Amino acid sequence: MKPKFLIGIDEAGRGPLAGPVAVGVFCVRSKKVLKMFKGVRDSKKLTENQREAFFLNIKEAKKNGHVHYAVSFSSAGIIDKKGIVPAIKSALNRSLRRIDLSTQDRPALKILLDGSLKAPSRYMNQKTIIGGDDIEPVISLASICAKVLRDRKMTRLAQKYPHYGFEVHKGYGTKAHYKAIRKYGLSKEHRRSFLKGIKKSTEV
Repeated sequence: MKPKFLIGIDEAGRGPLAGPVAVGVFCVRSKKVLKMFKGVRDSKKLTENQREAFFLNIKEAKKNGHVHYAVSFSSAGIIDKKGIVPAIKSALNRSLRRIDLSTQDRPALKILLDGSLKAPSRYMNQKTIIGGDDIEPVISLASICAKVLRDRKMTRLAQKYPHYGFEVHKGYGTKAHYKAIRKYGLSKEHRRSFLKGIKKSTEV
């Protein structure tokens, strides 16, 4: 059976010291739709302005019924409690459910995933591709959705926790971020399992 739906899946925020991890799922009915996003590539190789421009096009395409996407998050607390891999799996499953394809559509799906990601076993036609976010446009678009929405969430968190510069480094382990942690301690958005050597008594 020729797939009726092509889905790309990628995550953003696996490595930061703070904030959630995000998983994006991007769905099209035809590869022809991907021509609307000329020049798309791995979100990490695009500037913030380029990502935002692509995301604006994605939202317009969704509004017109050409594409569907969903992004789900697992918090720092979930990452600490369950581990990063289960946290990503949880967000991935929730994003797939939000795409809202019926059970009868599953045989008509083809799912392409980046890196080490895997969809639930009930999705039979799936393929994990190393570096897929840079060579498969449908994965690149999932990557952009995840990255843009996670970055926006970190910018909002910066207003709540202004000491750390989340709006700049988005939770990654920069020198400035480590310096802020040493000075102010850990916030509720920090991944304690990633920062076991940091004192926890000076939370803000």
